[in-house]
Amino acid sequence: MGGLTGLSRQIVLSVGLLVLTVVVGITIGSYAFYGLMFSFAPDHLADAGSWVPSSLELAWIMLTILGGVVLAIVVAIRLARRILAPLNSVADSLRRVSLGDLTARASGDDRSLGEASLLVEDFNTMAERLERMAKEQVFWNAAIAHELRTPLTVLRGRLQGLAEGVFAPEQRLFANLLAQVENLGRLVEDLRVVGLADSGHLTLHLAQCDLATEIRDVLALLEPDLRARGLVLATALEQGELPCDAARIRQALLALLDNARCHALPGRLEIGLRRADGHALLTVSDQGPGVDPALAATVFDAFQRGAGSSTGSGLGLAVVRAIAMAHGGQARCLAAPGGGTTFELRWPLAQRVPGSAAGAYNAGH
Repeated sequence: MGGLTGLSRQIVLSVGLLVLTVVVGITIGSYAFYGLMFSFAPDHLADAGSWVPSSLELAWIMLTILGGVVLAIVVAIRLARRILAPLNSVADSLRRVSLGDLTARASGDDRSLGEASLLVEDFNTMAERLERMAKEQVFWNAAIAHELRTPLTVLRGRLQGLAEGVFAPEQRLFANLLAQVENLGRLVEDLRVVGLADSGHLTLHLAQCDLATEIRDVLALLEPDLRARGLVLATALEQGELPCDAARIRQALLALLDNARCHALPGRLEIGLRRADGHALLTVSDQGPGVDPALAATVFDAFQRGAGSSTGSGLGLAVVRAIAMAHGGQARCLAAPGGGTTFELRWPLAQRVPGSAAGAYNAGH
């Protein structure tokens, strides 16, 4: 037992002591039983010395006890190794993770006990998630820095030019500066929404809303800019109240229209609102150029852009998905007739809406 330490030594000692106690208890108990039986037996059957173990019997008892203890120790050592091998692997991997090595993984013997194997699997799953989160954090930091760099550079250049007298203070320049500030504000708000959704703390204020009217108001505001890009608006809006957070749905619609403004080919842009299968559906359909099928599965991920695209923050569709999921629904990218794309936001009509006023609803619960 010189090579055993810690928990393995405790397991071996405990099992060996248990077996020793059982064997000795059974042996002593057996002789005590027969001793009492012969003590109360008739005189012609009793043999005063017959129940006392002889030298040969004592030797056999000692060999039996020794054999039982040795067997118990061997079994205990094998059991301790089966138990401790995966535990030691997990402990070693935990130390490596604590030192910053997120690639550390625990390994378990195929013959490990079920609970130990589950522990190894759970640890490896946790380590994989930590590694993925660390990589995503690095990616997000780089992406956010990239998105902030352009408007900040433009603002700094224009303001420095104004301060040094290079640019004349005129209305068009101030309008450009204001547009850059608005882009920064929109980017910060998009980041806030996506961050709140990821943490499960995106708060909704649900109410029964005349969403068709809300959509028309948004389209009236953006139609001149969309028409300047060659996009002709068409609507198919079903009337009636729907349960939703109107402000968040407007935010999602703005993101979808901005995506169309940046990427859609000139042509018809149709905005639809309808009920189907117990859900409310808000759709925005363009006439091209369509979305690569390989990209369709990740188009709603943050900072994803199509090949060759350099416009937009890469957060708009992530905001759409976040708002859809906060409503208990989903966002989808579908192929539209004629080679175009349909972006669909759907959410269930069965929503927990207060009867008298809009109430806060935490999408994380």
